[in-house]
Amino acid sequence: QVQLVESGGGSVQAGGSLRLSCAASGYIATDYCMGWFRQAPGKEREGVASIDRGGNTQYVDSVQGRFTISKDNAKNTLYLQMNSLKPEDTAMYYCAADFPRLICGGSWSRAYRYKYWGQGTQVTVSS
Repeated sequence: QVQLVESGGGSVQAGGSLRLSCAASGYIATDYCMGWFRQAPGKEREGVASIDRGGNTQYVDSVQGRFTISKDNAKNTLYLQMNSLKPEDTAMYYCAADFPRLICGGSWSRAYRYKYWGQGTQVTVSS
């Protein structure tokens, strides 16, 4: 059974940092396209970043230069390092696996592509 479990969320002040983790089990998640999404109350789920089998990364414009997606193949874990956090980054953050796609490609931010999802971890940024 495939499972994705996020951790690392919390409350920080603007300008602070958090690192989210997503531990995968049931298959080698880091061999496939994986992504981080977020959803704020009353808003649609938004693709934040993706990373594929080759380590190619993509980001939504609003986090470019502040967030870094990475993975540890040995630990089968996905990460999202978030720096210079802003109040508008406040949301529930989810990791997702676009199994069995190896390369994320240009449509990486389309949530319907992702077959497996974690339960989410809350990030709250205060001004």
